[in-house]
Amino acid sequence: MTLMLKGENGNDVLKAVKAKIASLTLPEGVRIVPFYDQSIVINGTIRTVRRNLLEAGALVMAVLFVFLGNWRAAVIVAAVIPLSMLVGFMGMAYFGISANLMSLGAIDFGMIVDGAIVMMENAVRRLEHKPGETDFRVVDRVYHAAVEVARPIVFGVSIIIAVYLPIFALEGLEGRMFRPMAITVCSALAGSLVLALTMVPAAAVVAMRKGVKPHSEGWFPRVRDFYTRALRLALRRRYAVIFCGLLMVGSALGSLAFIGTEFMPRLDEGSLLITTRKLPGISLSDSVEVSERIEKAVLEFPEVTGVTTKLGRPDLATEAMGIYEADVYVLLKPHEQWTTARTKDELVDKMAARLEQIPGVAYNFTQPMAMRLDEVVSGIKADVALKIFGDDAHTLEQIAERSLRVLSAIRGAADAQMEIISGVGEVRVRADRADLARYGLNVSDVRETVEAAVAGRDVSDYIEGQRRFPIVIRLPENYRNDSESMKEIPLSAPGGERIRLGQVARITAERGPEVVSRENAQRRIVVQANVRGRDLGSFAVEAQEKIARQVALPPGYSIDWAGQFENQERAMKRLLVVIPASILIILGLLYSTFRSVRLSLLILLNVPFALVGGIAALWLRDLNLNLSASIGFIALFGVAVLNGIVLVSYINRLRSEGWETMEAVVNGASTRLRPVLMTALVASLGFVPMAFATTTGAEVQRPLATVVIGGLATSTLLTLFMLPVLYPMFSPKKPAEDVEEKIY
Repeated sequence: MTLMLKGENGNDVLKAVKAKIASLTLPEGVRIVPFYDQSIVINGTIRTVRRNLLEAGALVMAVLFVFLGNWRAAVIVAAVIPLSMLVGFMGMAYFGISANLMSLGAIDFGMIVDGAIVMMENAVRRLEHKPGETDFRVVDRVYHAAVEVARPIVFGVSIIIAVYLPIFALEGLEGRMFRPMAITVCSALAGSLVLALTMVPAAAVVAMRKGVKPHSEGWFPRVRDFYTRALRLALRRRYAVIFCGLLMVGSALGSLAFIGTEFMPRLDEGSLLITTRKLPGISLSDSVEVSERIEKAVLEFPEVTGVTTKLGRPDLATEAMGIYEADVYVLLKPHEQWTTARTKDELVDKMAARLEQIPGVAYNFTQPMAMRLDEVVSGIKADVALKIFGDDAHTLEQIAERSLRVLSAIRGAADAQMEIISGVGEVRVRADRADLARYGLNVSDVRETVEAAVAGRDVSDYIEGQRRFPIVIRLPENYRNDSESMKEIPLSAPGGERIRLGQVARITAERGPEVVSRENAQRRIVVQANVRGRDLGSFAVEAQEKIARQVALPPGYSIDWAGQFENQERAMKRLLVVIPASILIILGLLYSTFRSVRLSLLILLNVPFALVGGIAALWLRDLNLNLSASIGFIALFGVAVLNGIVLVSYINRLRSEGWETMEAVVNGASTRLRPVLMTALVASLGFVPMAFATTTGAEVQRPLATVVIGGLATSTLLTLFMLPVLYPMFSPKKPAEDVEEKIY
């Protein structure tokens, strides 16, 4: 077993270990055969990230070319992606973050180029030749195009960056998981903002110095005409549109009470780890025999390529495990080669049913990395665990047995078991002080004799070169393991009498404690269960209610809940602070942009409409609300607000030029239709590969990507219809000041 030091890079350590093993000179006939290699999971997740990023880049390029209609403009915008990623890698290197599933898994190329898209689309629009036009100065037109959208771009991208900042307030495991993502995304977005304001206009001047042919052909004018007619109809039926919008938001928020919850989706590591627990006091030979039966039962499944059992553990390194406990590493074939089951949960259920035929063994199904992570974070190797605290071990066992019956009866409970704290066979020697006094002996004489006879006593050392070995003497095994034989152990009295140990002590074989578990200076016993076929949140709530109602605790005894549920509860409490903080940051930046509370609140309406699509997407894909999905909502808020800023800024500009409010709304919305659709499409399509990937690590990315795609769909509808409908109600009475004109 190789343990990695904290802060080291797992891939580098594994490569070094393999190189060192390869350099070893082994005796003839001896081989070192790895039974578990974590680099398989690491390389699998990196391949998933690489594939998703390449596919997302191709989709973004296609959208850019279709909407911009100019390959030079599309290439310039696409060039922002690698340059921004370079800035992101610089941020990762500065903060010591490695390239992994979390640091790169949530990078959305569409989000990165949003600012560049708005800048380039406006430049292309201004560079189009008008009929009969002679004076054409590219630099001036690109300059005015950049000035026109610079402010909304700065604040829009700044808002996307700002909404990630509260992620740094996450604690515990969730903080360690998502801070690298926030650092990478913020660094890349900061680079993209600088590039959108500098490189994109400069490149546009060089690449399109002769102007651009009018982009009036093709499909987009028909789309814009249809949208304009639909928008005018929505403005005439504004109250019906507002009612439909409120109904959608209310329905989505109300459905949250029924959606499943969990901490994080389980990363499929491509292997299983079955923790087995036999009866305490079992002999080593019997434990090995039972483990061999378990291995043979697991190998009956064609999906299994190899099984290795690790029986017991030393007291050093990670943690102690007795010979009655074992970890069974089960290596599996690729999923497409499975025949017995379609999903991993189905395979686990069938394995559990087969292993139940082996009596006297409790099983817990998990994965190697997941088990180690759960053990390190909470000390519990299960999804839900009930910790019972008290003083008396016998009372704790009685309460645990009642709790186990309640927990096992709940729908979704799997691998339910209680911690074994007693039942180990032991020999107890109780000295009779009266008999000892009759022979002039002390209790210490009995203790030292038993210690020497059973445990052994060092009598000398054997020295061989630089090594020293203790020489220990003790009685043969038949004296040490049999209480009747121990009674015959001789003692020497001070008067020279030779007496038997049984004459001065009572020797009995009894059942004693296996382990004394303590937490916060109190005795503790654990009842635990995994959850399969149901979401973790509702299971934990039902378990808490039933335990509180059906298990009465004596005075001085208490319970606490732990496991994955503990992580989920802590993370959700923190998100109740983080998400409102993100919304307040957005509101503050919006106010600093428009200097109007009403317009800021108008654009902020994108947030609840983004929630509608995100929640609907979770329902449609049968996904639970977890930490990954919650982070997706945070990322979604910034992108959703960006389109609102672009649209409202242009409507304000038209009003400052003297346009009547309704016509400014219609003209501004139709003019900004292209950048709004482009930013929404590239941002959502950038997440499509993550949402539908099935390779290693896709489970973690899928909820986040699903939320962003669904949320952008509804928030874009708000930007294009609801926001123009509500603008006359929220806009200032006098024409808005042209804020873009004052940037320079």
